[in-house]
Amino acid sequence: MQVSPDKVFKTLVAVLDTRELLVAVIPVSTSLNMKMLAKAAGGKKAAMAEVNAVQRSTGYVLGGVSPLGQKKQLRTFIDSSATEFETIFVSAGKRGLEIELSPNDLKTLTAAQFAALSA
Repeated sequence: MQVSPDKVFKTLVAVLDTRELLVAVIPVSTSLNMKMLAKAAGGKKAAMAEVNAVQRSTGYVLGGVSPLGQKKQLRTFIDSSATEFETIFVSAGKRGLEIELSPNDLKTLTAAQFAALSA
């Protein structure tokens, strides 16, 4: 099945103000804008989290991190472009395995917020 790359979202874990881990769900065709993420989360500075911290906190290996079913549910932000689609694809917790669901269902299941996150 051919899917538009704009509908496929990656899950990234960042650290806010060197303390709090956050999840950002953005289109695979874009890059995460750290300033926009920090602003959405009410912080000053965001940076990519270290691999060990991501795996320890989420229970997933890098490249297969899902916004769903994490060991410890982190504050989650979904790029607002997701609202343009009826459904989007996100990682199902294993490299190469995706799940299709509505952006609003993802927001509900992860207690997320929509925000402009990508450049």
